[in-house]
Amino acid sequence: MGGSTTAVRQAELHSLPGVGFRTCNVQRWFDRQFSRLAVLPTTAMMVLIFGIPLAFSFYLSFQGWSPEQALFAGDFAGSANYEDLLTDPQFLASLQVTFIYTAVTVATELGLGMAIALLLNVDLPLIGLFRTILVVPMMITPIVAALCWKLLLDPDHGVVNYWIGTHIVWLGRPGTALISVMVVNLWQNAPYVAVLLLAGLRSLPSEPVEAASIDGASAWQVFWHVTLPLLRPYILVALLLRTIFEFRAFDNIYVMTSGGPANATMSLSMFTYLASFVKFDLSLGAAASWMMLVMCLLLCLFFIAVIRRREAN
Repeated sequence: MGGSTTAVRQAELHSLPGVGFRTCNVQRWFDRQFSRLAVLPTTAMMVLIFGIPLAFSFYLSFQGWSPEQALFAGDFAGSANYEDLLTDPQFLASLQVTFIYTAVTVATELGLGMAIALLLNVDLPLIGLFRTILVVPMMITPIVAALCWKLLLDPDHGVVNYWIGTHIVWLGRPGTALISVMVVNLWQNAPYVAVLLLAGLRSLPSEPVEAASIDGASAWQVFWHVTLPLLRPYILVALLLRTIFEFRAFDNIYVMTSGGPANATMSLSMFTYLASFVKFDLSLGAAASWMMLVMCLLLCLFFIAVIRRREAN
């Protein structure tokens, strides 16, 4: 009887004006506080792992610090490191190489990835096997893939020269080194774009395509006016991700050419690595890394603005 009486009283309280509303607000407040407490350990760990090194590198970029000095014993240099970078011909050349490398690789990856996705979107026998084979280059560690391709492109014992029947120093000439690195990058990362776009193609509604076909539209018209606009969010996401990754490309370049020959493959990441860990000018390397971070952030903000504008329309 006591339990039933208590339940009745609680039901009467909830039925009173304003009581149920206040109870819901209290529950929502406790839910919000619990969510904040739940993510607090992860947030603290992320701050320790990423925040402290970022803050120290930002501090270091304004110092004239050398490894033989104490941790905070460097002389304040103001914006001298950034001014040195903007007047350094090697840094400006690496900036040009980075933009060319990023533009060419991202555009080629999107075009080839779209073509592969369209081919694999057709339901044919053994198509599942080809879709599985597609992801094999993605599963290989970039360092291992770059080493394998470096052996394949060896001018004396490489298989590539044996197949084409000529002797070309692919990684030793400025005219072919950057192209070779781009091809290796395309081989490994175009499948990622293809998988992403294939997932988008498989999720698109079939009614617009069927309606366009009934109206007499050709296959090209259906793709250009129906499929491509519907696939635009996936294309923008792929464009954003690949631009970020290619802008800070390092693995393939480090293993295959180390920035050479004659700085033909000297990217921003490679320049930062050489300045920091070969020349041991950590202040200059920190300034270069922060400039690269700011440029990546600006690119991200641009693509996010484009994506939100498309979603709003």
